[in-house]
Amino acid sequence: MALFEYFPNYIWNLSVSIAMESGAQIGEIIDMCKPIRDAANSGADAGTPQFMKAWAEMGDKLLDLAAEDEAKGRAFSASDKLERASLYLFIAERMQGHGAPGRKETFAKAREAFERSAKLGRINRERVEIPLAAGTMPALFTRAPGSETTPAPCVVYCNGLDSNKELLYWSRLPEALARRGISTLCVDQPGSGEALRLQGLPVDPHSESWASKAIDWLEQQSEVDPKAIGMTGISLGGHFAPRAVAYEPRFASGAVWGANHNWREVQDKRMAREGENPVPHYWAHVHWAFGAEGQEDFLEKSKDMNLNGHMDRIAVPFLVTHGANDRQISPAYADDLYDQLVNSPRREKVIFTAREGGVEHVGADNMAYGRDVIADWFAETLGGHTA
Repeated sequence: MALFEYFPNYIWNLSVSIAMESGAQIGEIIDMCKPIRDAANSGADAGTPQFMKAWAEMGDKLLDLAAEDEAKGRAFSASDKLERASLYLFIAERMQGHGAPGRKETFAKAREAFERSAKLGRINRERVEIPLAAGTMPALFTRAPGSETTPAPCVVYCNGLDSNKELLYWSRLPEALARRGISTLCVDQPGSGEALRLQGLPVDPHSESWASKAIDWLEQQSEVDPKAIGMTGISLGGHFAPRAVAYEPRFASGAVWGANHNWREVQDKRMAREGENPVPHYWAHVHWAFGAEGQEDFLEKSKDMNLNGHMDRIAVPFLVTHGANDRQISPAYADDLYDQLVNSPRREKVIFTAREGGVEHVGADNMAYGRDVIADWFAETLGGHTA
């Protein structure tokens, strides 16, 4: 399997594939992409204003249609349209450079639609705020069925470099975990989502600093079994999750959806134009995410984005997954992570091949296999159920 390659560059195709895996309708994808196909020929960065215009227009149309449904008392239909409107607006915003015209307003509109959709659709997700040393970590809490009477395991699920908690929710891992009796806390950790955009909180390579605050909060929730809390992350979350599990002993299990074992080294490769970038305006984005004033400052601030020498601290079960044809992060980093889990009582490595799908970066071509494997892993290691 491979990405749905409609455009002549990887970055635009990645965004389309993320949208398709997150609940987009193919007809709406075609309507948004067809008018801007030529704009992609100018390069991944140059055509992003046209990209946002086309995708935001579809989002606005769906907002109007949702309002018509709501006026007729058709709340579930309105919610379905609001979900897609929010998705398209978030994807449009994600493609823009820092400070680009309309980016702030598009993000706000996407958030509002997402919140409205949850209410109208009675969706199993609650927005919460986790106190941090500075600011808060916005999150979405999805409860396992029955957890109001019997405390359930819970998984903390964190972003990569350019995702947000809403995209984490749309990966459907929270749904898969809930089906297995496990709750999920999707977080906008520092350097991502709202934490970055609305509070200016930069990436913290020492992820245990904020992951421990997530556990503090979960331990106060009567629906959560405090002895059965796991941690996973997608893309750059493949650095944050292992680091957190290594230094926060209250985590009972861990997993990565993409092994970002030495992300600092990946930056050297990108400077040498090796490998694909995840977003347009890449260097401007990482400078923003890390609170850096330029390339030299960024390289200094990101020097600890390297898991070598830390993984022997993990003493709980840990799962490593990776796509065999990942064009951003080499599968060799999955080998490094797995090989260094020397004190994990149960370690497993799954490399997705063409036989299954999910061969691209974090399964952008097909997230079903990664979702299933990770959900089953936590069911087996935290005490959920697989049948």
